[in-house]
Amino acid sequence: MRATVIHGPNDIRIEEVPDPVVQRPTDAVVRVLNACICGSDLWAYRGVAARQPGQRIGHEFLGVVEEVGREVAGVKAGDLVVAPFVWSDGVCDFCREGLQTSCPHGGFWGEVGSDGGQGEAVRVPYADGTLVKLPKEAVGDDKLLASLLALSDVMSTGHHAAVSAGVRSGATVAVVGDGAVGLCGVLAAHRLGAGRIIALGRHQARTDIARAFGATDVVAERGEAAIEAVRELTNGQGAHAVLEAVGTEESMRTAISITRDGGGVGYVGVPHGGSAGVDIGQMFNRNVSIGGGVAPARAYIPELLTDVLAGTINPGLVFDRTVGLDGVPDGYRAMDDRSALKVRIAF
Repeated sequence: MRATVIHGPNDIRIEEVPDPVVQRPTDAVVRVLNACICGSDLWAYRGVAARQPGQRIGHEFLGVVEEVGREVAGVKAGDLVVAPFVWSDGVCDFCREGLQTSCPHGGFWGEVGSDGGQGEAVRVPYADGTLVKLPKEAVGDDKLLASLLALSDVMSTGHHAAVSAGVRSGATVAVVGDGAVGLCGVLAAHRLGAGRIIALGRHQARTDIARAFGATDVVAERGEAAIEAVRELTNGQGAHAVLEAVGTEESMRTAISITRDGGGVGYVGVPHGGSAGVDIGQMFNRNVSIGGGVAPARAYIPELLTDVLAGTINPGLVFDRTVGLDGVPDGYRAMDDRSALKVRIAF
């Protein structure tokens, strides 16, 4: 079969790789229908995150189960399923507590020795603990498939930021970052009943989506100017909950500084480029709490799926370009130069 591999910075290729097979009785093999490129994939593409030449890449996909091991009971051949970006056994203490990202038997797609999601098929370890069944009728609904695909990572991660920040009904929320995760954070905050949502972003195509997702205000400034603008919008108080979806020192400093005294920051931006920029003294003096980290998407997908199927939320709007497998290298280039927000891969 064919799959996406990375050979070095700016070197993404589509190559022939071995077909996945059931290796353990808890495995499943999924034929991929849709996958996508994540903003976090760009750190490997840019050479910031180390990868071995020829390593598989991609961690967001949905597809049809082709084969299952003899111990798999929750899915069967022919089922349409979505995979969260981390596999997990579903039975350990962490999985039972809803923190599947800490599963001792879990892992990330594209790790050395595992299949990446940007390929024609994927071997799924611990299929019962990992995969979530979807209605088969979704196969013929392209718009619905896009929103279901978003559950594998960006929508679940945006929701994690909102939950970790303590978004509640009527709250004022600010979102730092206008990538797909930040935009899904806007949607998550709106879903949780936020009364006002301030989106920090300067690209109109993206802030238009933010407004469609429920943003009431847009701040285009950065750094100190952004802090001042949010303070001005909130009568000098800041936001009850701030969602940080970038991962730089500046973005974290901005997030903490625009949080209202007694409020919370939910951080989900993958840290890169040095210190996280956490000012413990400022947080202590103003009773600002911080939570977040790697989103346990498997814990969130069932509840978010209900709203996607009901048409209440449509996170698939973050996909602004669709390519076939051969178009994946161009998709990386487009996301890297910001001519595309999030690229979907259709097989």
